[in-house]
Parts: sequence; C-alpha cells; structure tokens
Amino acid sequence: MAVCDVMNTSAQKVAEIELSDSLFAVPVNTGILHEVVCMQRACKRSGNAATKTRGMVSGGGIKPWKQKGTGRARAGSSRSSVWCGGGTAFGPQPRDYSYSMPKKVRRLALRMAISARMAEGNLVILDQFEMNAPKTKEFVAVMKNFAFDNCLLVAEKENANLLLSARNAVGYQIMPVAGLNVYDILKHDKLMILRATLEQLEARLMV
Repeated sequence: MAVCDVMNTSAQKVAEIELSDSLFAVPVNTGILHEVVCMQRACKRSGNAATKTRGMVSGGGIKPWKQKGTGRARAGSSRSSVWCGGGTAFGPQPRDYSYSMPKKVRRLALRMAISARMAEGNLVILDQFEMNAPKTKEFVAVMKNFAFDNCLLVAEKENANLLLSARNAVGYQIMPVAGLNVYDILKHDKLMILRATLEQLEARLMV
C-alpha cells in the first residue's frame, strides 16, 4: 500500500495515510479512459438539431397549377423540398446520442484516472477544509497555498459553504463522491481529496 502525506489548508504536512493500491495504483489504460470520456461527452449532447420536413411547413395544401397544359413542370405542392420555402429533405431531427458502458468498465476507468493523478504527483489528500461562511477569496487563497490554478476538489455532499465559495472561482470545481467522474478528473490538472471522503470513495469504486 502506498503511503501519502495528509496536508492541511496551509499546505503543511500533518499526518501520513496508507492508500489502497487497488484504487490509487491501478495501471492506466488510455484506451479505456478515452472510451469512457467519449461516452460521457456523447451523453451530454443535446441532440436537438431539427429542420422542418414538407409536412411541417405551413401552407402548400393546394396544387399550384393544373397537371397538364401550362408548359411548366408538374407540381403538387409549393412546399416541396425543390421549391424555395419548401421543407427540407432528409434534414436532421432530434435524436439521442447517449449510450452506456458496463459498470465495471466505468469504475475501472475512474480508478485509472485517480491513479494517473497519483502517479503524476498531482493528487493531494487534505485533512479538512472547513469554511464558516461562503468566501471565494479565502477559498482561492487556500488553493494558492498549493500553487493550484486548476483543481478538482472531492468533498462531502453537505459542505454548502465550500460549494458556494468555489462557485465563482475560475478553474476550480467542487464535487461530491457520488458525482466524481473520469471526464472532470482529466479536465483538471490537480485532484484534491478530503480525508473524510476516502471511505466513501472506496465504498463506491471497490464494489
């Protein structure tokens, strides 16, 4: 088991903790990480692009002119796709781009992402992060103690003051264990995990 330093908000070592190799020392497979990130991004697509077909365009119910004898091409509706102002043929319609992957693969990818940050030296275990009131300036000051300009912090779900403090800080994001995902870990350069959430994290990923 790997031994990691536990830091306080002043970036000072206060303790040491043993971390499970099955969670923090998993061999990284970039192919699996790529597949899971693609799945997450596909699930976020709105898929609401749409055009009107000839049946959706108003008007055009009457035949523009008689079938024969005018010298013009045959036409049954002025809303045909070959007419200006007509409907679109084979245009995009609202669709669902989302798809799923096995839970085991998603959990494995999440452990890989955490292990990658650990191997890079970009993971910090924080003893605690208490804020008596929402103060963005104080939150950013703590991040500057670690020289972090871009960081994802895994915290308790009920830590409302911390969530409000980081809401307007550019480059930082607070996320509960239940919402932790591969895309957000890889999007941020640094990963900070509160010591109190380690048990929750193991319970979620080691099932």
